Amino acid sequence: MHPKALLDECAGLMEQVFKFDHPADAVVSRYFREHRSLGSRERATLSDTVYAALRERLKFEWFARSGSGSKWRKLSILGFPGDRDFLKSALTDQEKTWLDNCLNASDNELMAPHRHNLPEWLASALKAQVGDEFDALVASLNHMAALDLRVNLFKKKREAVLADLRLAGLACEPTPYSPMGIRLQGKPSLAKTPSFVQGDVEVQDEGSQLLALLMDAKRGEMVVDFCAGAGGKTLAIGAAMRNSGRLYAFDTSAHRLDALKPRLARSGLSNVHPVAIAHERDDRIKRLAGKIDRVLVDAPCSGLGTLRRSPDLKWRQTPETVAAQVELQQAILNSAVRLLKPGGRLVYATCSLLREENESVAQAFGQAHPDFEPVDVKALLESAQVSGAETLTVDADGQSCLRLWPHRHGTDGFFAAVWQKKTA
Repeated sequence: MHPKALLDECAGLMEQVFKFDHPADAVVSRYFREHRSLGSRERATLSDTVYAALRERLKFEWFARSGSGSKWRKLSILGFPGDRDFLKSALTDQEKTWLDNCLNASDNELMAPHRHNLPEWLASALKAQVGDEFDALVASLNHMAALDLRVNLFKKKREAVLADLRLAGLACEPTPYSPMGIRLQGKPSLAKTPSFVQGDVEVQDEGSQLLALLMDAKRGEMVVDFCAGAGGKTLAIGAAMRNSGRLYAFDTSAHRLDALKPRLARSGLSNVHPVAIAHERDDRIKRLAGKIDRVLVDAPCSGLGTLRRSPDLKWRQTPETVAAQVELQQAILNSAVRLLKPGGRLVYATCSLLREENESVAQAFGQAHPDFEPVDVKALLESAQVSGAETLTVDADGQSCLRLWPHRHGTDGFFAAVWQKKTA
């Protein structure tokens, strides 16, 4: 495609995404469905341009106050990836001068919001939590995440899969923490890779893999993944159960559960039972009360730990939406605990960076449920042969919890707390 036409496409997509009516990935996918003439390179350029502008929105919008042309065109010029000569062939002389001035601007000349590119409420919250590490955290959030895979240990060992992937021409290495993780270099297409087609691997961030390890589900148990979504952690738990017992995948979205079906078919698991529920008090949940050995509540949350992948979330979330999520998290936890038998395990997790959705929810649960005792997450990780377990946990009001940060651990941001229901 001619660079001028490609830049016009970028500007058109940029305007749609920046309405923030829907998640950016959904808007981009819809745009590609409506413009099927776009080739794979054009689609990659459009997507990279939009996501670059989402990551550095405040900085780019500051630059866009100067120069000529529409805001969307200027944001697209600033976010356009790759060869600058290719881009400049689509620009006027005035735009070329403006772009050079923007690129030559030093970060020292910018105000703080234009450096961290976060809404002020979120910047303040994160500064309060990480202090002097704030700049390092911001830098990590503004970089694309690595592509991690989880090995399906029901089918193959990690060493064998690593050899298969390398034979297929993929550069990869074991993940530093998860004993079932593999990290790829770059963003290769996996659709036709034998290891993916055969169900030997699934795409899953290393941090998410650790949540499944905290469940430590055993053969023959009754287990519930309460907010299963597309089932990444469900499949990891099912493999740990060695395809035995019964694993329920609950979710209020039948559409998300539908996305689990092809992954489930590849996995070779037959112990997983997807169940669409109306809400956390659904009668299908009540029928399992007191019968379940382990429950994972990977709760709906702000998702702010995934900003490397979904930078639009920092512009779509507000203190009000976070407060609403906290209420929902507490409601789901209070419903999920009814499922557990004495001695059963509860794992609460989010992919949020915010204390309100993490430590605060865990502390409130502990105070409201004296019949549950906290479980030491560090000990669980060490038992699961996770390297550096002591660096992955924090003390939250006397309870050892998982706390993952992108700048410290190279994963998405995750939190998890674990309890066991008392037997007497």
